[in-house]
Amino acid sequence: MTAALEITGLVKRFGEKVAVDGVDLNVPQGSFYGLVGQNGAGKTTTLSMAVGLLRPDGGTAQIFGADVWADPTRAKALVGVLPDGLAMPERLTGREVLTYLGLLRGLPPEVVAERAEELLAVLELDQAEKTLVIEYSTGMRKKIGLATALLHAPRLLVLDEPFEAVDPVSAATIKTILRGFVAGGGSIVLSSHVMALVEQLCDHVAVIDKGGVAAAGTLSQVRGSQTLEDRFVELVGADDGEAKELSWLSR
Repeated sequence: MTAALEITGLVKRFGEKVAVDGVDLNVPQGSFYGLVGQNGAGKTTTLSMAVGLLRPDGGTAQIFGADVWADPTRAKALVGVLPDGLAMPERLTGREVLTYLGLLRGLPPEVVAERAEELLAVLELDQAEKTLVIEYSTGMRKKIGLATALLHAPRLLVLDEPFEAVDPVSAATIKTILRGFVAGGGSIVLSSHVMALVEQLCDHVAVIDKGGVAAAGTLSQVRGSQTLEDRFVELVGADDGEAKELSWLSR
């Protein structure tokens, strides 16, 4: 079966720094795949290259067999993306944003209107009908970003830190949507540094460290008999949890 996302030998350099160093990943169809790593490990750079937002210095990325850089139109039609630090038209309401982006993708106006109505209701944004995006809370911004990613009915979702700074109620709503997407046959790649969240949602996981893959496989394969957090600390070479204190705070 063709992988939902196949990354082969991705490399990205920023001057002297190698941010991504030959990353290989295979995301099976129908999987909820977690990508975990410390801040600066290369998760966002890897995902940006994988979906066509950042050109790699080497390697390839394929979405359901469509090469992201050789056949971008077909590849991007298959994926919905929620990037970290999402920028969108802020002087529009949520409905106007969905309408604008839906028409930009070439969807029929009646389809855009129907899907926007349903997305706003399911994501509990319909009560903010006249609120501009610039006035949205962080949780509302994450939800409208997810709505734009889902609007064209993609087969793969790539979500970079979708729960960062999101309140528990909004997070619960987003989790329900994502579980339903996978249950309906979709595939998800979710980047996070919150191990408990990945354990709760994902069935596959990859640990990214210093621009490379430290471990990848099913959740049970990667964590073994440990918690994912303990296994992660072991993999990234932390100092066995040795406590550090500030001497000047001691009494």
